[in-house]
Order: sequence, then structure tokens, then C-alpha cells
Amino acid sequence: MSGSSAEIPPLVSRNRPLMLVGAMAAMVMYTLDTTIANVALPHMTASLGATQDTITWVLTSYVLASAVALPLAGWLVDRFGIRTMMLASVLLFTAASMLCGAAQSLEQMVLFRILQGLGGAFLSPLAQTVTLDSSTAAERPKMMGIYTQGVMLGPITGPIIGGFLTDNYNWRWVFYVNLPVGLICFVLLLFYLPKTPTKQRRVDFTGWVLVALTVSALQLILDRGLTLDWFASAEIVTYAVVALACAWLAVFHLSGTANPLFPAGLFRDRNFSVGLAFMFLVGLVIMSVMALLPGLLQQIYGYTPMQSGMLLAPRGIGMLASITLFGRFMDKVDARALLALGLLLMGASLWLMTGWSLTMPRGPIIAAGLLQGLGLSFTFMPMNLISFATLPPQYRTDAASLGNLMRNLGSSIGISAASVELARNIQVNHAELGAHVTRTLVPFDLDRITAYGGAADAMLRVMDGMVNQQAAMIAYINDFYVLSLACFLAIPMLVLVRPAKRQTEPKLSK
Repeated sequence: MSGSSAEIPPLVSRNRPLMLVGAMAAMVMYTLDTTIANVALPHMTASLGATQDTITWVLTSYVLASAVALPLAGWLVDRFGIRTMMLASVLLFTAASMLCGAAQSLEQMVLFRILQGLGGAFLSPLAQTVTLDSSTAAERPKMMGIYTQGVMLGPITGPIIGGFLTDNYNWRWVFYVNLPVGLICFVLLLFYLPKTPTKQRRVDFTGWVLVALTVSALQLILDRGLTLDWFASAEIVTYAVVALACAWLAVFHLSGTANPLFPAGLFRDRNFSVGLAFMFLVGLVIMSVMALLPGLLQQIYGYTPMQSGMLLAPRGIGMLASITLFGRFMDKVDARALLALGLLLMGASLWLMTGWSLTMPRGPIIAAGLLQGLGLSFTFMPMNLISFATLPPQYRTDAASLGNLMRNLGSSIGISAASVELARNIQVNHAELGAHVTRTLVPFDLDRITAYGGAADAMLRVMDGMVNQQAAMIAYINDFYVLSLACFLAIPMLVLVRPAKRQTEPKLSK
């Protein structure tokens, strides 16, 4: 290729800045919705007739739908082109957001969140493709840094915007706010995103269906297990049989078909295989924490949704600051050491959270959030460097899709598992604490309880509320212990990683 042609990017727009604004805003809108609804969950619970363990379906359905759709990203782009796919994704995502805002029941909300997840699944990888393909080789490192900061904008602003809208308007505006953003993105992309060539490409629909059934059945087990008493229910047993059968068939099919959903060469690269495990872990830990904290901050500590959003924001701020300040130096240090440091910082932040108590100032909450954000930045970038450093270039598109799938699957399973454990531990802790409530601990005479009249019921409710609060606090701490240990125990896996050579063009799976 000549020097002049090397300066012409693959994607040329008549107004690149406006095209990039449209693509990045669409991606931010999608990442924003992974956290913006968190602070509104306690308000949705009563409005939609849900419970503490079922309201998390609002989060898991969104993430799971994205995970199921992602493996088809490469085929859909080849078949219809980037422009058509991005316009369709923005339109579906915006329409589904409006339906979410109008939902009248939990079942409706879950259905509309699935549609929203399907529409948003492709926005992040397509925005990355547009950003890279519209840049020259010399511009790509800088553009990749801008893209990464855009990815972080959602987690930073999501809790704050969600809290403000819930406090001052209604939780439904958490979804309605996507309408103006979506329309602006659609118009900018319609006018300034050029068409790209399309081509016929075979797709492994059988493999995709088997993978989709496996992850969906597994998710249903986690979401419905506590309510239906796990394997005492025929419904849960059915889901388990479907998950095991489809998983076995998927492995058999993908290893033997001529054109598998994911090329077999991906899994022959040891670094990429280990990287998938880390992607799953990061999705599991960060989204579990973000799902647990709004309930803790609002129901235990009594903060408003806006205050909760402000207290959750330091995670994103810590991550953005560390990427901005240190990202340019990360390729000069062994990625394995940086990833170990990131996991250590994430685990330490969660360990600090196990020391929280019922009466506590804001300082420890902010400190743990900043430390966790710092740990995530030192995890995210080295994790991608390790995953793609030794991978042949022809596999990178499929690898990016699979990486997103694993991260979303980890997020979905993590949210469900953490919520199930929280609900179960609250019940167990309440029973154990209630057994230790004796006459000497009750601030009134139990023998004369009937003499208090109507005040007796109020007194008993106060006592039960205090026990519930203590039981919930212990349950949250137990979840933080498990997540912290998961980070620490993942560090020894780094011995499986081969040293990564420095890359001239970074490739992220985000």
C-alpha cells in the first residue's frame, strides 16, 4: 500500500466529527442504561408489584438479551452493512426505552427491557468499528483512548442522572430520557454515516440457538430458583435439563461443524481463553456491586436516589481518571503485573466494604468506590491487551463479539446470584437474630404487652424492623466477602498467560 493510500481511512464521512458524535452518543446511551436504572430499582419494586429478588430481572433481562444477540454482530454487519445496522439499533433501542417507561407490570418491563437489550447489543461494537474505520493508523491510538473514555461516561453519569430524574420526576423518566438522545443520534447517523459494502456470509444459526438456549435456561434457573424452591420445582428441573442438554449439544456442534459460530482457532490461543475468564469475572463483580449498592444505600442508610447516584459515581470517576493519567504508560509495563494490581485493588475495595456498619459516614463509601474504579481501570485495559496480543488478526472480530458475550453473561449471572444470596441470607440471618432477642433486649415488658393497646403492635414492628435491618446488613457484607475473594482467587490464573508483545494498534473487546 502506498503512503498516500495509507492515510485514507476505510470509512470516509462528509462530516466526521458529527458522525462520531452520533456513534459515540449512541454507545454512551447504551452503557448509560446498564447503570441508570439501578438507583431507581427500589422505586420500581412497589410500582411494578415486584419483590427484592425479582426486581433485578429489570437488569438481568437487559444484559442477557444483549449477550444472546452479540454473537450475530459480525454476520449482521456483513449482511446489511454498518449504516443499516446502526440506524436500526438506535431506532429499536429508543422505541423500547419508551415502552419501558410506560410499563405497568414487571412482566411488561422485562419484555421491553429484552427488546431494549436486543437493540443496544450492537451499539458498542459498532461505535468502536466506526471510530477505528474512520481514522488513519496514526490516529487510532488517540481515537481508542477517546472511545474508552466514552465507555466510562455511562457508568459515571448513569447513577447521577438516574437519581436526579427519580428524585425530581419519576423513575419512568430514567427511560424517557433516551428519546431526545436517540433521535439526535439517528439524525446524525442518517446524514453522516456512509454506506459500507455488504457480502454474503454463512452463519451458524444452529450453534447460535444452542448457545442462546443454554445461557437463557441458566439465567432462568438463577432468577426463578429462590421463588420456586430450586430443584424441588419441576420448572427449575426443566430449565436445568434444557441448559445441560443444549450446552452438551453446543460443544459437540461447535467442535465438529465446518463453519462454527465461533472459529475453533480462537480457543487454541491460550491467552485469549484465559482472557475470556477474566472478562466473565469483571462483568460478574462490577455489575453485582452496582446492583447491590442502590438497595443498601437507600433502604439501609436512608439516602435519596440522587444521593445514592452521587455516592456511586466515584467508581466511574476513579476509572476515568486513572485511564486518562496512566493509560498511555500501560503498554510499557507487563500487562500481567497490571492485571494482578487491578484485581488486587478491586478485591481490596470489596474487602473494605465488608467493614461497613449500620451507622457510618459517607467517607468510606466514597473511598471504596474510588479504589474500585482505579482497580477496574488497571483490569480492563491489560485484560484486553492480554486477550488480543497473540491472537491472529483474522479472528479479532469474532473474538470481540465473544468477549462482549462473556462479559455480559458474567454481569447477568452475577446480578442474579448476588440477589439470590442476598435474599436467602436475609431470611437466614433474620431467623438467627430473632432467636437471640430476649426479654432483657426488649425495651418494654413482654408480660404486660396487652396493656399497651395499639402501641404494642407498633413496638413489635419497630423491633422486627431493627432485626430486619441487621439481617440485611449482614447479608450485604456476606456478598461483598464472596466478590472480594473471587478477585483475589483469580490472580493465580495469570501464570497461564504468556508474555504479550507490544501492539502497535490496540484492540479492545468492548
